[in-house]
Amino acid sequence: MAEITAGLVKELREKTGAGMMDCKKALQESAGDTDAAADWLRTKGLSAAAKKSGRTASEGLVGLIVEGDSGVVVEVNSETDFVARNETFQEFVRNITKVALTVGGDLEKLKSAGYPGSGRTVAEELTHMIATIGENMSLRRAAGLRASSGAVVGYVHNKLADGLGKIGVLVALESDGDKGKLGALGRQIAMHVAAARPQWLAIADVDPAALERERRVLGEQARESGRPEDIIAKMVEGRLRKFYEETVLLEQVFVMDNESKISKVIENAAKDVGAAVTMSGFVRFELGEGVEKTVGES
Repeated sequence: MAEITAGLVKELREKTGAGMMDCKKALQESAGDTDAAADWLRTKGLSAAAKKSGRTASEGLVGLIVEGDSGVVVEVNSETDFVARNETFQEFVRNITKVALTVGGDLEKLKSAGYPGSGRTVAEELTHMIATIGENMSLRRAAGLRASSGAVVGYVHNKLADGLGKIGVLVALESDGDKGKLGALGRQIAMHVAAARPQWLAIADVDPAALERERRVLGEQARESGRPEDIIAKMVEGRLRKFYEETVLLEQVFVMDNESKISKVIENAAKDVGAAVTMSGFVRFELGEGVEKTVGES
């Protein structure tokens, strides 16, 4: 068998556009013959998939499922909304979401988990789907929540099908109170999260780097007033409260009444639920957020 050198792998990568590990495996399967290796990649759908990998996948679907005290949300991207409305793609996302539930929303474990009824992993099935449908796709992210004593509630905004849409939200509430009332509260808060786009649950959760950046910008803005540093410090702290109200869930004003802070809504819910309520976490996935599109894409 011919030696599989780095040069051979590089040559095959340039010829097919496939990934390094796929090229190495193809050469091993083909005894170092680059032409045969290229054919092997094509038969596996890997060459076709790689040729499409330069195109931005910012459409697709967010999948969400809640079972018992656990829930997961995943984002699977495609290039066009047309594919997102394809029943085959929708079933693919739905199946991935179910698998995600079994691994607690861990993305790397999800990729290597078995895809139902295919004999392939989720990652391999994704490659197969790319070759079959003819668009670049990506399993972008996944996350899960669990309530130790309470409820995990899910909400899908802009729903295309059951458990599939453009925005997926999970909320975890801890309480020993009435589960039905707790679920109703969780749904209202999840709808708030979908609309208000919080980044963190509590002030203590705010990323220190983000806070320092905000503090620096606010300080520079305040200094333009020409006021003394002690006054500037007070101005910055006052403006930071607004920053928290915009980005921290428990500090936000509840969109349902435009009056109460979310922290107060949860505190007051104890009377209705029949026990103290705390919020242990939330997840919000919006399709395509943060994906940079290339020039010319809409």
